[in-house]
Amino acid sequence: MPAIRVLLADDHDLVRAGLRALLQGVSGLQVVAEAGTGREALQLIEMHRPDVVLMDVMMPELNGLDATARVAASFPDVRVLILSMNAGEEYVLPALRAGAAGYLPKNSSPFELELAIRTVARGQPYLSSAVSKHVIARCLHDSANMISSLERLTPRQRETLQLIAEGQTAKGIAQRLNISVRTAELHRTQLMEALDIHEVAGLVRYAIRMGLVTPGA
Repeated sequence: MPAIRVLLADDHDLVRAGLRALLQGVSGLQVVAEAGTGREALQLIEMHRPDVVLMDVMMPELNGLDATARVAASFPDVRVLILSMNAGEEYVLPALRAGAAGYLPKNSSPFELELAIRTVARGQPYLSSAVSKHVIARCLHDSANMISSLERLTPRQRETLQLIAEGQTAKGIAQRLNISVRTAELHRTQLMEALDIHEVAGLVRYAIRMGLVTPGA
């Protein structure tokens, strides 16, 4: 059987190094690339076409949830396994809606990590045993009425929100997204209207609360 090809996406060098060292010792698994941002992950996925991506949620430039949605849309054969510090339903449900094949807390055992990778590589979903029963029940239930305010935003609005929270000005946003400054300002205005938050500080607090960025990032 060919080895399961894995790509690591996490903005912490030590976390990636630990995962690489761990997976290199597992028969039948091969780490093919590492990414420190969501955008880099997408570039490397297109280049290497891994079987499984271990994706962190909180990453600079493009967070793991939006990166996962793009992977699901552009690379349907690539399975994304979210590896996160958080196991609450407010994190798990958006990840699954974005197209993640599985969700695993970072405090899981090496055995469970290997099991999760092999499970999603077979095309089957995987939810960690640490994810509570009520979260699983909500996942199976019709979630039409549970869409969060973050999920109601367009992908471009979420990108704009993350860049604002990371301290980018309208000019910086324009450069990152390859758009005009006027368009960047329009996206910011529309974002504020959509969230009913009309100051940058409020947008930053909201982004932190929704897990897009970490305080002081």
